[in-house]
Amino acid sequence: MASVSEAKSLVLDRITHRFASGTMAVSDINLDVKGGEIIALLGPSGCGKTTLLRIIAGFIGQSEGRVIIGNDVVDALPPNRRAVGIVFQNYALFPHLSISENVGYGLAARGVDKATRNKEAQRLLDMVQLGPFGERLPRQLSGGQQQRVALARALAIKPSILLLDEPFAALDKNLRLDMQIEVKRLQRMAGTTTLIVTHDQEEALSMADRVAVLSHGHLEQFGTPSEIYDQPQTLFVNTFVGTANRVTGTVIATDADGVKVALDAGGEIIARAPKPVRASDKVIVCLRPEHLTFVSDDSGFAGEIGMALPLGATVVHEIKAKDGSSIKISQARTGGTPLREAGTPVRVAPLAPGLATVFPQ
Repeated sequence: MASVSEAKSLVLDRITHRFASGTMAVSDINLDVKGGEIIALLGPSGCGKTTLLRIIAGFIGQSEGRVIIGNDVVDALPPNRRAVGIVFQNYALFPHLSISENVGYGLAARGVDKATRNKEAQRLLDMVQLGPFGERLPRQLSGGQQQRVALARALAIKPSILLLDEPFAALDKNLRLDMQIEVKRLQRMAGTTTLIVTHDQEEALSMADRVAVLSHGHLEQFGTPSEIYDQPQTLFVNTFVGTANRVTGTVIATDADGVKVALDAGGEIIARAPKPVRASDKVIVCLRPEHLTFVSDDSGFAGEIGMALPLGATVVHEIKAKDGSSIKISQARTGGTPLREAGTPVRVAPLAPGLATVFPQ
């Protein structure tokens, strides 16, 4: 198994791809992935994340740009010579082969003798905690077990880069969380540079060292999960990752403390601005529900309760503001957290200055 210091880096250098129809799939994508990192390619369906994965694997030849693994430009290499392992969404196990034979398939294709590949298959099955299951067929395993077999098969060829294409999409919620923990544990053990394609923001934020958010073939932001969630650089990132209330307002002033905005819903707040704004600019203000609280003074803005929704560990209240906008506020649910009745007048404000983010309209 490779240590992080031995793991290969991956560079996507100005990758652009157009389909034969002329449709732009991805445009000018630049990513510099360090050896041993887990990177999540996050975005909605059709944003280009799977196209990028297929370009890295060599299944698609990009229109422009370079793919660099370690110090080598691999654009001219076919998939079987790129030392890239891939786990598909449906796992793609061979139903007529045993679990051990599935894991050793890539080694067999490379001419490795039977004794060596059987030994390596058993080592990997032990690593994914399926050691006793080598003689079973795929249909005799659960979905989570099949996924671990697919992961072991991908690791058997000792890939420089491991690609996971929506690996948890077919699993139920509880098993999905268990497998996220398991896959991250195995990736840390193997030390393999890994890219995960997903549309699930929680999956990306919990598993990845850094997240690349894509929209319509463009890279919106590339950063740590905390940077993506707490310091979104575009309106798309702010609204796609996590939940955000969108309200409108007008910039009153800007200074070192942030941007002072008069909300159309009433009241004023201090917000951060990733892009320059000036006094009198019309802006969109994004406020995360967990960053809001009920207040008894005249700060924030006034409204009335629309709906109250108890959601397990949290309570979400919908607030109807005076301009007609609907704003959600989320609070931890404790024994003393009341559900407020519809029509109750309230005032709501951010927990602290600078938690809201503003973008030009």
